[in-house]
Amino acid sequence: MAFRVLDKLKTAFRIRPTSNRVGLPGLSFPLRVFLVALALRLIPILLARNLGIGLDDMFQYDMLARSLASGNGFRWYASADLEMLSPYVDFDLSSVDYNPVRGVETSFRAPLYPAFLSLIYVLVANGASRFFAARLAQSLLGAALAPLTYFVALHFISHLPNRDEVGERGDRPAKIAAWAVAAYPILLAYPLGLGTENPFFVLLLSSFYFLLRSIEKPSAFRLLFSGLFLGLTVLTRSVILPFAVLAIVFTFYVLRKRAWLIVLAFALAVSPWVVRNSLLHHKLTGIETSMGYNLYLGYHPQGNGSFVFGPSLDLLTILDDAERDRVGTEKAIEFIRAEPERFISLAAQRLGFFFGLEKRVLMYFYGNNIVGFIPFPLLLALFLVMLLPFIIIGLSAALGASLLKWNPPTILLALLFFAYITPHVLILSEDRFHLALVPFLAILASNFWTGGWKSLAARWNESRAGKIAVALGILVAFLFLLNWGLELARDADKIIQLFGPNGNQSYFPY
Repeated sequence: MAFRVLDKLKTAFRIRPTSNRVGLPGLSFPLRVFLVALALRLIPILLARNLGIGLDDMFQYDMLARSLASGNGFRWYASADLEMLSPYVDFDLSSVDYNPVRGVETSFRAPLYPAFLSLIYVLVANGASRFFAARLAQSLLGAALAPLTYFVALHFISHLPNRDEVGERGDRPAKIAAWAVAAYPILLAYPLGLGTENPFFVLLLSSFYFLLRSIEKPSAFRLLFSGLFLGLTVLTRSVILPFAVLAIVFTFYVLRKRAWLIVLAFALAVSPWVVRNSLLHHKLTGIETSMGYNLYLGYHPQGNGSFVFGPSLDLLTILDDAERDRVGTEKAIEFIRAEPERFISLAAQRLGFFFGLEKRVLMYFYGNNIVGFIPFPLLLALFLVMLLPFIIIGLSAALGASLLKWNPPTILLALLFFAYITPHVLILSEDRFHLALVPFLAILASNFWTGGWKSLAARWNESRAGKIAVALGILVAFLFLLNWGLELARDADKIIQLFGPNGNQSYFPY
């Protein structure tokens, strides 16, 4: 099996002896787009070589990684870290078995990303250069999204309708989708942050690829890798668990008994951590115990369904993860019972936040004077560079989706969108959460870009089902525009302030 894997990799990234292409002659497309994507991601990393981290999620991941690297296990909030955070949070140490040197065992975060960081920290001796080393490693992960998008996209091309009328396009849609992901502005900066998104995006796309290949041409290798990558994805962010369950059920429907290999690999990947957390809390516990905290934020009376800074500190004082989870869940239920009419409106708001414009990072970093003053023309250009890619890809993807036939690959993609979006609509949502879907949106968008309006017209004239598909695509595009228009109107005062003479001192909260 190992030789088969090597042969597949060799074929995918083979070096050809001759080529007339400009720039990187002799390289296969997957390797070429990977190198360009990597170069683009290295630019901000090298410019911010000495950049530290904030006292937020990144600090928590760093604590866990340092603890793992030093052999103390999955622990956080040792005395040195508590002292640093004491001006902001008054922690309650009475409810836990606190060790000042080693900290507290935790299940609040999923384990894979801290484990990934800890491996890097071990290699660089856990010193001051660890952040730069982590960002370099994350740039490799981010660059891998581009060729992975290409491989996934290839399996959608053959499912487009009216291929003869549109014309033979080869792998052009797949290449365009890969380039779109390689140069997507916000993804270029993501390796700077210590966040689960860096491995999550890659693992999710890899899981989807192996699931696609398993459905099209099942083999033990593909089925086992489907389950393994699904398990690793869940161990990075458990919000993807509903998709993992639906994907496994769907593969059982398509492949029958052979799908047990997926279940086996998935269980072997996930069960050790479930057992560890269950032993820690003396009850059945999942991958992470952050649900109660997120529900508390998502339904807080002062909130709007997204992250709110003030209430986000309320439950952090509780160091017992099981207790925090219980309190957060109970409080969220109280909030819902007190104002049940908010449930639907909050869900609608969260859906809007999920597909919101990618302006939050720019507004925070520039508004808090982190990068200094930027003249209006350059600031406007940066603003448009951040916003327009998602607008273009989102609208094009809505139309491109209507070109897909209802078949196993399309059903799998629909299950992904449904299972990934729904938890965010019901719990907590931010615009950054849609970034995991950007490679898939780029694939749908490239289908429309390469086929053009002619392919849309052909789909419309094909049948009644084609007309419904195109009409739904146009409706989704309209809803996108409506959502973005409402968002810009809602934040107009902040945007005007940002572009003012003292916009870099607006000090917007994240």
